Amino acid sequence: DPDNVVLCLLAADEEEAGDAALQIHFTLIQAFCCENDINILRVSNPARLAQLLLPAAGPEPPADLHCVLVTNPHASQWKDPALSQLMCFCRESR
Repeated sequence: DPDNVVLCLLAADEEEAGDAALQIHFTLIQAFCCENDINILRVSNPARLAQLLLPAAGPEPPADLHCVLVTNPHASQWKDPALSQLMCFCRESR
């Protein structure tokens, strides 16, 4: 449900730039996010995204950790200060 998505974290590795299927996947994700006014934050690579989200997972990230959609089940309630700071950051970064 795109109405509950707060943010898309997208991790693209330079080593994977030649993977046409993955590039099409990223393009479709970005188009979905743009169409639904979802902010996108790019992370340098999947290993960095795994380090941020799964610190106990070890040095090897999951093979398919390229995109994470952050959701808020109560999208009408923006009372969480962390979500407010995140949205301010996204606005300022544009």
